[in-house]
Amino acid sequence: MACELRPVIHNSVSTLDDDDDDVTSSGFEDAENLGKRHRTYLTTNDKTDRCITNTCWQSYMRLWLTAGQNYPMIILFLTLKMTERLMKNIVTFAGMETNAGNWRSGILKPGLNALLGPTGSGKSSFLDVLAARKDPSGLSGEVLIDGVPQPSNFKCLSGYVVQDDVVMGTLTVRENLCFSAALRLSSAINQKEKEDKVNRLISDLGLSKVADRMVGTQLIRGISGGERKRTSIGMEMIIDPSVLFLDEPTAGLDASTANSVLLLLKRMANNGHTIIMSIHQPRYSIYQLFDNLTLLVSGKQVYHGPAHSALNYFSNIGYECETHNNPADFFLDVINGDSIAASMAKLQTAEAEDIELEEPGSTGQSIEEHLVEEYRKSSYAQETKAELERIMRGKEYSTKPKSRTITYNCGFFHQLNFVTKRTLWNLMLDPQASIVQFSVTTILALFVGIVFFGVKYDQNGIQNRYGALYFIVANQCFSTLSATELLITEKKFFIHEYTSGYYSVSVYFLSKILSDIITLRTIPCVVYTCIIYFMIGFKLTPAAFFIFLFTMILIEYTATAMTIAVSVGQSVVGVTKILQEMVFICMIIFSGLLVNLESVMAWLAWLKVLSIMHYGLTALQIVEFVGLKFCGNLSDELISNTTQGIICTGEQHLQAQGIDYSTWGLWQNHMALIIMTIIFLIIAYIKLRFMRKFS
Repeated sequence: MACELRPVIHNSVSTLDDDDDDVTSSGFEDAENLGKRHRTYLTTNDKTDRCITNTCWQSYMRLWLTAGQNYPMIILFLTLKMTERLMKNIVTFAGMETNAGNWRSGILKPGLNALLGPTGSGKSSFLDVLAARKDPSGLSGEVLIDGVPQPSNFKCLSGYVVQDDVVMGTLTVRENLCFSAALRLSSAINQKEKEDKVNRLISDLGLSKVADRMVGTQLIRGISGGERKRTSIGMEMIIDPSVLFLDEPTAGLDASTANSVLLLLKRMANNGHTIIMSIHQPRYSIYQLFDNLTLLVSGKQVYHGPAHSALNYFSNIGYECETHNNPADFFLDVINGDSIAASMAKLQTAEAEDIELEEPGSTGQSIEEHLVEEYRKSSYAQETKAELERIMRGKEYSTKPKSRTITYNCGFFHQLNFVTKRTLWNLMLDPQASIVQFSVTTILALFVGIVFFGVKYDQNGIQNRYGALYFIVANQCFSTLSATELLITEKKFFIHEYTSGYYSVSVYFLSKILSDIITLRTIPCVVYTCIIYFMIGFKLTPAAFFIFLFTMILIEYTATAMTIAVSVGQSVVGVTKILQEMVFICMIIFSGLLVNLESVMAWLAWLKVLSIMHYGLTALQIVEFVGLKFCGNLSDELISNTTQGIICTGEQHLQAQGIDYSTWGLWQNHMALIIMTIIFLIIAYIKLRFMRKFS
C-alpha cells in the first residue's frame, strides 16, 4: 500500500491524528513515546528481522549541534505515519560538539539532503559526526538510536560512501558487490539470497552491461568514472541502509556523469532513504534535485531548510540572486563575501539616497558572523530550537565522549575466508604484484646464475661462493620492498572497510600473512633458489639443498615482516622505502662481508644481532662451506697446516670469519630469524590495531 504522507510545515505544524496521544500538537512524536508504540516483529523470507507498524510512518532526522550554548545537538530519525512499510530507526545525537567546529540545529527529512559550503567549511567533518566516524576524542555528547544510546552495530545499519572510490580495481563490479554482501549481510542469509540481492542491486544501479567487467586500475582499463561511483554506492546499498552518507559524490566526475549519479541518489531518496551528502559547487540541474540544504561556513550553520526556499531567505536578509546565476554559486559568493548582486544593490541604494555605503557586517562584524547571526534570529532556527527543547525536556544525556566500537555480521572464520580469497585474487590479477614480481625474480636469478656459473673448488671458488651468497641474501631482503606499495595502497581500503564493519583487524592482518608472505613471497623464493642453486653449482646433496631453501624462505619471511612493520600506518610510499633502505644498508654493514665482525669495536659489535643479513649469510655459509675442500692436489698434512696462509677447507674459512659451524651454530641462526619474524609481526599488528582509523 502506498504511504500517505502528512505535510509538516515549520510555521504551523498540525497534529496527525486526534486519537493519537503520543503525537504532540507540533506534529512531532516524542522519542520516548515513539519507542513504546506497538510493533510487530516477524521473520521474512530473507531471514532478517523486520519491524512493521499499523500506521504510516515517515522518517525524520533532526540535528542539534551547539556552539558554546547549553542546548544539545540532536539528530533524530523520527518515524511518522507509515502504512505497511518497514519502520526506520530513530537516531538522536545529544549534546554533540567538536573541537574543530560547531553546528546549530536543523531537521533532515528522508530525501536528498545536501551539505554545501566552501573549501574548509567543515562539510566532511560534519558528515563524519553524523555518521559516527569522527574521532571520539574530539567529540562530546551522545548518539541515540530509537531513544537509546547508539548501538555498536550502527555502521552495519548505515552506509558511507567516501570521496575516493574504495572498490577493488582487479575485481569485477559483481565480485565487489558480492564481497560486500558476503561480509555485511547476516550469515543467516543463504548464498542464493545474497546473489539474488546483488543481481537486483546491479539492475537498480544500471550496471547490468558492465556487471562482469573489471573495475580497472592504473594499469588495467576498466569501467567509467560514473559506473565506478555507482559501484561504490552499491557496496553500501547492499545492506539497504536507512541512512546513506556520501562525501563529495561528484568529485572528479564530468557534468554528465555527475548528473547521472545524482539522479540515482534522487531515485533512492524517493524510495524512502535518507540521503545525506556533502557537495562543493553543484551545477543548477543538480541543485534542483535537493530537498534540503544546509550551508556551512567555518563549521557554523548559516542556513538550514528547504532548498527551494534558500533564495527567498537570502533575499530577505539583503542578498538578491541575479536572474541567471546558479543558486549554489550565489550562496558560495555570499559566504565568501563575493556577492556581486548584494554589492550592486547596496551601491544603488546608497547612490539614490546619497548616503555612505555600508555592507552587512561592516560595523565591526564580519560577513560570516553576520550570516550566522541572521540565521540564529530566523524563524527556521527558532522553531527548530523550540521543537527540540520540547523533545529533550525532562531528559538527561551523558556528554562523555564515546569510543568507536565495531561489530560484525559474520564470524571470524567467515571473514577470514572471504578476505583472504579476495586478497589472493587481487594479487594474482594485479600485474605489478604478480607478473612483474615473478618476471623480476626470474631475470635476477638467471643473471646471478650466469655471473657465478659453475664455481670451482679452488681459492677463487671460496671468494665466488662467499660473494654469491652475500648477493643472494641482499637481493632477498631488498626484493621485499615491493610489499610496501601494496600495503600503503590498501590502507584506504582497510580503514573504510574496517570502520564499515566488513571485518576485524585480526582478519585483515592474517589475510595479509596468508596471502602476501606465505604465497607471494614463498613461490618466487622457491623459483629463485632452484635457478641459482644449480646454475652456480652449490653443494649437490639433498640435505644441503633443502636446508639452503629453508634458510632462503626464512630470510624472505623475516625481511617481509620487517617491511610490513615499517609500512603499516604510513601514507607516502617514497618516504617509507627510503627508511627501509636505510635499515637494510645498516644490516649490510654488519652482515659479516664488508667488515670482519671480530674486529669491530665492542660498543658497535652488538648491532649484528639486529641484522637479518648477518643471520642469513651465516646460515648459508655453514650450509655451503662445511665439508668442502679447495686444495685437491695438496696432501692432508698441508691442508691441515694453516700456517701456509692458504684456506683449503670450508671449516677453515668459517673459522676465519668467527662462525660457529656446529649443528647448533647453524640452527641458532634459524631460531634468530624466526624470533625476529615474530617480533616484527607483533609490532606490525600493534601498529595496525592502534592506527588512527577515524578522521
